[in-house]
Amino acid sequence: MPERDGYIAGVPCWIDTSQPDPRAAADFYSSLFGWDVEDVMPPDAPGEYYMARIRGLDVGAISSIPEGAPQIATWNTYIWVDSADEAAAKVREAGGNVLTEPFDVMDAGRMAGFTDPEGAVFFVWQAGQHKGSQVVNEHGSNNFNNLNTRDLESAKKFYGAVFGWETLDLDGGAVMWALPGYGDHLEEGSPGLLKGMEEMGAPRGFADVVAGINRISDDKPDTPAHWGLTFAVDDSDAIADKATELGGTVLMPPFDAPWVRMAVIADPQGATFVASKFVPENRDLATQANTAGAA
Repeated sequence: MPERDGYIAGVPCWIDTSQPDPRAAADFYSSLFGWDVEDVMPPDAPGEYYMARIRGLDVGAISSIPEGAPQIATWNTYIWVDSADEAAAKVREAGGNVLTEPFDVMDAGRMAGFTDPEGAVFFVWQAGQHKGSQVVNEHGSNNFNNLNTRDLESAKKFYGAVFGWETLDLDGGAVMWALPGYGDHLEEGSPGLLKGMEEMGAPRGFADVVAGINRISDDKPDTPAHWGLTFAVDDSDAIADKATELGGTVLMPPFDAPWVRMAVIADPQGATFVASKFVPENRDLATQANTAGAA
């Protein structure tokens, strides 16, 4: 189900990156992923907002950083909600903070910005004319959103209260965010998807997964809690090489992990992301790792 026309509440639905030099970032990502980019802001607007497209369909965007905000390049996660105002109330009740009160983005939709109790920034999107990313899970498009946290129990309480998320524990110690019923929603749009996942050997309950969780290592005391994202790619090794040629930095060279081969990359202005190739042959790596660890 790589092409989408909207989402259901509680599902990450859009990504954009805030950049000190959005034009330079647009050049980098269009060269890296083959995006077509267009500045959709009016000529007299104070900032830039480059819409990124594949086959003419929206995959994400590149924006200026608002005046007065820290000039730090980041990738941003947006989660679909039925009401941005209700989401703001839930965030407050659950112990989070409202960074940006809900506001209308012309006729595109309504959004708000928050931090969870640990300080990780995320946004919500109440759709109007804009229905979020139209292409996902294919080369150059969003594949996964991940919360990086030190306090998993606090995160469970917060995101459960705000979005109704539960956690799914996988072999190897991985933990995922799951939205009950999401797999049934996907099945409606792609009949046979659930059976296909079962035949492929996907873990029970994986169809309901909407995002991932990474635990921040104790040996990284300066790394704050944050949301990150993963791009699907056809060849993670080639993307790592290309990113380097374009002025980016490979923070973690390509390596094999359960189901995937991935690399961690920083763009020239410092925004980080994961490039991940789906490798079904790697499905048993977690079991192998557990066996090796117990030996």
